[in-house]
Formats: sequence, C-alpha cells, structure tokens
Amino acid sequence: MALDKVGIAKRIAQELRDGWYVNLGIGIPTLVANFVSEDITVEFQSENGILGMGPFPFDGEEDADLINAGKQTVTLQPGASIFDSATSFAMIRGQHVQLTVLGAMEVSQNGDIANWKIPGRMVKGMGGAMDLVASAENIIVAMMHTNKKGESKLLADCSLPLTGVACVTRIITNLAALEIKDRAFHLLERAPGVSVEEIKAATEGKLIIPDNVPEMKID
Repeated sequence: MALDKVGIAKRIAQELRDGWYVNLGIGIPTLVANFVSEDITVEFQSENGILGMGPFPFDGEEDADLINAGKQTVTLQPGASIFDSATSFAMIRGQHVQLTVLGAMEVSQNGDIANWKIPGRMVKGMGGAMDLVASAENIIVAMMHTNKKGESKLLADCSLPLTGVACVTRIITNLAALEIKDRAFHLLERAPGVSVEEIKAATEGKLIIPDNVPEMKID
C-alpha cells in the first residue's frame, strides 16, 4: 500500500545526517522533526526565526508563542535560539543549511520545482521558498506522486510557475523514493506493497528503473 503523509516523513527522516542544519517547509516536511533517529543530532531551522526546533507538542502542552513558518505550534530543543527573520534568511542565503525539505505541486525531470502558485488562485506571496531552493546544498521534495485528479506531479517539464530551476536532488512520494540526475527520475526504492509498474504509470517524466528496486523499510 502507498505511504501516508506520516510514512513519507518517516522515510525522509532516514535521509538526515548527524550534525546537519535542516529547514523544514510547510506541510508534510514539518512532520519530519517527529521521527529523528536517537543516534544523531539534527538542528532544525524555521525561517520565521528558530534554530533548534523540536517536534510538535503533545495536546495540552502547546505554547501559542512558539510556532513554525506554517503557524503550527512547536517545541524547542535544549539550547534553541529565537531571532528575527532577517537573521534567519542570512543563515539560509549564507548556505549554512545543509538540507531543505519542501512540499511541491510539480517537479520536473530536470529538478525544477513549482510549489508556490496555481494560476487563478489568490496567494499571499512566495514566502521563503525562492531563497531556500537557491541556497540549500540538498533539496528533498515531500509530496504525493499524483494530484487529486490522478495526474502525475513528476513531469518532463513543469506547467506551473517555477520556484527554482534544476535544484531538487531527491523526491519522496507516497509511492517511491527517487533521485534526480542526468535529466531523469531515477527510481531508488518503492513504497511497501507498491509495484514498479504502478510507479511507472504514475510518472509522466523520464523514469530510469534499475534491475532491482528494493522496498522501503519504514519503522
């Protein structure tokens, strides 16, 4: 069966490395902070001005003054810092963040990402996504493989306005884990119970399939 949002977050948590500074975007990426291995130390940065962000609080333990960029209540790890957004974006633009995890509406086989605007719908602004995709060393996209109409979100070329060009390195969807290189999606793993044929049918862009595609191991 395909992964749910929690399953996607758990799989992305496996990509984290000890000592990394990581920015989590709005949506599925915010769940990643709940599943960090006890064997590593990761500092989560929120673009609204937190370094050392922890997982979501338990019910009844929320502090309305502690929120992430998506206005969700969060916790702080020991030694966390709180500062203004100018300092936060200095960290991002100065390339002090090793990994950014973002949601997306579309990703192209070239690594282009569209995640901020659907034409005809009102939006308040691009937010910090443009700075994040222009500055991070590694960008992982967390999203569903297809939209609500069943149409692929992994395309040869994005149809929506771009946030960044040739910047995405990996994608974790409800169906698969993929790497982008040489203008193609390279299939790394398939979600538990999902066949290669299902992934192929749900991917519009060029898909490179190795002889053996292991199944994800989700705790």
